Amino acid sequence: MLRYIIDANLPYYFALWAGDEYIHVRDINEEWTDTQIWEYAKERNLTIVTKDADFSDRMLMNEPPPRVIHIKLGNMKMREFHATLSKIWADVCQLSKQYKLVRIFEDKIGSIG
Repeated sequence: MLRYIIDANLPYYFALWAGDEYIHVRDINEEWTDTQIWEYAKERNLTIVTKDADFSDRMLMNEPPPRVIHIKLGNMKMREFHATLSKIWADVCQLSKQYKLVRIFEDKIGSIG
């Protein structure tokens, strides 16, 4: 059962997002606009996982669905990126069930709504 859509600005081959709950924008249409991704996620009650602040901003003005997980880790090597997310991903997913927006920072996880 799909629960998350991974934005095109995030790695395609990523062990954390290899399960049946995840679909990557590249598997649908990597040239979609943010609005097309938003509508697709909304229609299917998916959570958008992204590094794009536009989705965060849009979420603040709307009610779910979709929900948004905004990764704000900055530039880091893929190994470090994966290690960081692997440690906290279960918590992030849990928070996303309760809050419409979850933001991941290098030193904390924040949630809104």
